[in-house]
Amino acid sequence: MKEQIIIFDTTLRDGEQSPGASMNTKEKIQIATQLEKLGVDVIEAGFAAASKGDFEAINQIAKVVKNSTVCSLARALENDIIQAGEAIKPAPKQRIHTFIATSPIHMEYKLKMTTSQVIKKAVEAVTLAKSFVDDVEFSCEDAGRSDIGFLKEISDAVIEAGAKTINLPDTVGIKMPSEVGQMVQKVYDHIGRRAIISVHNHNDLGLAVANSLAAVQNGARQIECTINGLGERAGNAALEEIIMALKVREDYFNDLYTNINTKEIYPSSRMIATITGIEPQPNKAIVGKNAFAHESGIHQDGILKNKKTYEIFSPEEIGLDLKDTLVLGKHSGRAAFKDKLEKLGFTLSSDELESAFEKFKELADKKKDVYDDDLRALVTSNMTSVDKAYEIISLQLMDATGGVPSAAITIKMPDNSEVTDAAIGDGTIDAIFKTIDRITGHSGALMDYKVKSISKGKDALASVTVQVNFNTDEPAVIGHGLSVDTMLASARAYLGALNSYNSMKGMLKKRDNKGV
Repeated sequence: MKEQIIIFDTTLRDGEQSPGASMNTKEKIQIATQLEKLGVDVIEAGFAAASKGDFEAINQIAKVVKNSTVCSLARALENDIIQAGEAIKPAPKQRIHTFIATSPIHMEYKLKMTTSQVIKKAVEAVTLAKSFVDDVEFSCEDAGRSDIGFLKEISDAVIEAGAKTINLPDTVGIKMPSEVGQMVQKVYDHIGRRAIISVHNHNDLGLAVANSLAAVQNGARQIECTINGLGERAGNAALEEIIMALKVREDYFNDLYTNINTKEIYPSSRMIATITGIEPQPNKAIVGKNAFAHESGIHQDGILKNKKTYEIFSPEEIGLDLKDTLVLGKHSGRAAFKDKLEKLGFTLSSDELESAFEKFKELADKKKDVYDDDLRALVTSNMTSVDKAYEIISLQLMDATGGVPSAAITIKMPDNSEVTDAAIGDGTIDAIFKTIDRITGHSGALMDYKVKSISKGKDALASVTVQVNFNTDEPAVIGHGLSVDTMLASARAYLGALNSYNSMKGMLKKRDNKGV
């Protein structure tokens, strides 16, 4: 009989811990909805006890997601588990994922606990989690550097307390595939079918996907991964690479299957890259922009004769249309617009659809051709809009040769009044941001600034992503801005970050690298 490999996606938890990848609640809901469409079995929606913002986002996702299990991470602490249980309560399928460190170095220096104390804490955590949900996962943090005898002992204890999944993370990304395979095999031989064995591999040595596949070969039946391999440090095992390896080499991975709809892989990748502003490298396997590019003359000749000479799967299998054809124009109606957005993975309310449609019409008036990536960027930019937000009304710049760069800006305030002011700067962008600071009364420190052309042509839409820190005690916030004018896109991105910050103010909190 075929066996299922459970896909546990942690893009919204571990993936969000990538530097600069913080997302607001609207963005997280869109991603969760797309992950459900992708066919992910378990969505780790966040770390409920980390902040009010995390709790709220998990709770909202739990109200929207129906088919996938919604999970919250929790340390082996009473308050963490209570927060997790409350956050996921609205979800039809719920899981609490609790963990404690099991490696000698972590137990001695971080926890300052003995092995018996760690086991006691783990059992108490699982027991409390079982009072909230039936589905409890327990992780042995830093399992990769833990004693195999202790892993067996603590697994026995938490399984008896009710844990249904035992996760063996390579937290620091140090293991080789054969070592991960041996660890999984030994634990599998010990616990048998009493619980599902899971792996969560970090990519510090570039082996996260290889280690995950080695684990599957040796008895693991759940893989924890992220879209585009997002995550702390060098990231996590990339979902898209794992899925396509299992699919393309089904002759090698006999009788194993997943519930993933591969045609949603590329839309998922593009949505997350657009929202976070973190693009996969061009030569990234499966979803990189060069993944299906053939420049060599020999390769091109072979592809023209038979695509299978150099392509082991077609781009259509992952939902990628290489034609990049014109999709909509200024005369397109709401129905066609809504249908196209749904195909791109976006689910919008009637108000959100109307707002996005108005922005599309404005764009279509300025731009001859509108492409899929234009629409992705437009909808993503619209997600940063919040109630009582600041909005650019007009922007005028002066940067005469030899003169001092200056910006004059009119902004619609949260109370609907309009304020105009001007400022000079060390450059045009600096002048724009200083003017916005003067008008809004906020002062942000620019941590990152990225500009790219969304599609092609002289009228290409400019997408600007900024990472701004408005409070040194809190993480930086991402803002997106779009326009055929790069300077206007920059102003919109900065205001977008400010609007997101204000909507989450008081709910942001610096994360302490919590997790597995």
